Amino acid sequence: MAFLTARWSNLCLLTYAVPPALLEPRLPRGLSLDLRDGQAFVSLVAFDFLDTRVLGVPWPGYRDFPEINLRFYVRHGAERGVVFIREFVPRRMVAYLARTVYGEPYQAAPMSSHISEDDDRITVDHLLTFGGRVNRVKVIGRKPGVLPDAGSTEHFFKEHQWGFGSGRGGACIRYEVAHPHWACYPVESYELDWDWRAVYGDEFAFLGEAEPCSVVLAAGSRISVFPKGKIAATADG
Repeated sequence: MAFLTARWSNLCLLTYAVPPALLEPRLPRGLSLDLRDGQAFVSLVAFDFLDTRVLGVPWPGYRDFPEINLRFYVRHGAERGVVFIREFVPRRMVAYLARTVYGEPYQAAPMSSHISEDDDRITVDHLLTFGGRVNRVKVIGRKPGVLPDAGSTEHFFKEHQWGFGSGRGGACIRYEVAHPHWACYPVESYELDWDWRAVYGDEFAFLGEAEPCSVVLAAGSRISVFPKGKIAATADG
């Protein structure tokens, strides 16, 4: 049975190539970086949680909210997944539940999202107040959405069945996130006004001078998140 169900809507993914050495200390035990063309990546991801239910129960005041996270890409054998560096939501209870149940690095902060669309375009605009300033990510996509090829860059960054993290004693934990493959809106333009140092620390400050190697706007879908479980570490990850 799924622990959580929701609709993840209009996901903006801004992806940057980074040195593997930046991410290797953050790898849960038994995992390896999921490289593409020999490079490691982080993605800034902004989207909306809609119609959220925990064990089938919709909690008033906690059903619809935005999230912004920074994640990187990992493997456990043939399984591809993500590890989160930090995740922001506007609700303290949501952040507490995610930290307690899944051990995820959630934090509550003032946030908002705004979606506008017409027959030809969709505009997704997210604001995060943190580090003494308002940070913004805005992406404009063209309609209609299209399903990228399985070998495409868009597919590589948006499709992951597994979330990974570190549990008590350093054990690697894994949980499944199930959803159909997402269509993407071709990106027309984007804006990013982001204080990387304040939000993610000094080691990520260099991204303030970098350009993303990929910008994706995925339509999203219904999702199901299943209970976590420990996995055995292997020598080859």
